[in-house]
Amino acid sequence: MSKKTLAIFTVLIAIILDQVIKIYVKTNFSLNESVTVFSWFQIHFTENNGMAMGIEFGGKAGKLFLTLFRIVAVAGIVYWLVGTIKRKVPSAVVVGIALILAGAVGNIIDSVFYGVIFDDSYHKVATLFADQPYGTLFHGKVVDMFYFPIWQGVLPEWIPFKGGEQYTFFQYIFNPADAYITIGVALLFIFSKQAFPKEEKKEIA
Repeated sequence: MSKKTLAIFTVLIAIILDQVIKIYVKTNFSLNESVTVFSWFQIHFTENNGMAMGIEFGGKAGKLFLTLFRIVAVAGIVYWLVGTIKRKVPSAVVVGIALILAGAVGNIIDSVFYGVIFDDSYHKVATLFADQPYGTLFHGKVVDMFYFPIWQGVLPEWIPFKGGEQYTFFQYIFNPADAYITIGVALLFIFSKQAFPKEEKKEIA
């Protein structure tokens, strides 16, 4: 398999899987509904109206800016991926960049389209292609569902700032697209020398 084919295959499969999982959760769970798979893993449906980890970003104007910024970033990642494919690099580097691209596109699809194809999920399951969607184009909410409360308890008093407080590790809820980006970054870190080669300095005669 050529590296170009590998990149295209990785991006398409990752985006399809991301959207299938999100649409399933959106059309089968009401907001904040959860299912315990294991004691340390839950499917917990929530929606992210801003940046990663639920951070808000300046209301509707900020949301639009963030979405447009992501689209511009995707164009840059595509350019990066095409340039990388032309170089002799390990397949893991191509997969890493392709996963970052797929993750970015996956969350952009939510932000751009979900507001006009779904109705809301408050106290009910959302309808796909609803007559009365919850938002507008470019103002959709990103669907999150993976929750890993691996440990819950009270932190020891000697820990600065958080000592004695109730704490959950890992408390953030994320989606497949977020996981792709994390895995992609990890691969690029592992193969950083091949992903970010240093230019050889020419010797001055």
